Amino acid sequence: MSYMSFGRNPHAAKAEGAEQKALSAKDAAATEQAWREAGRLWERAADREPDAKRRVIYTANAERARAHADGDVAEPIDDDPGSAPAN
Repeated sequence: MSYMSFGRNPHAAKAEGAEQKALSAKDAAATEQAWREAGRLWERAADREPDAKRRVIYTANAERARAHADGDVAEPIDDDPGSAPAN
């Protein structure tokens, strides 16, 4: 049975799960793959988000996740993936 989610973009929740998977991955290949999946899911969440403010946040999260996958991020990630980056 499928349930509707009200007030929350289901793709954002999936992206957060992918980020958690990346953080707990045991090897570099699995970590990179999970970060790429998180980036794809954040982009999907942004594409389907009606709220412009959240759309900007989700797009920034997608870019951050891809940067992690590419190894271009030195600082630790924020514990709240739904928040805007500290740039």
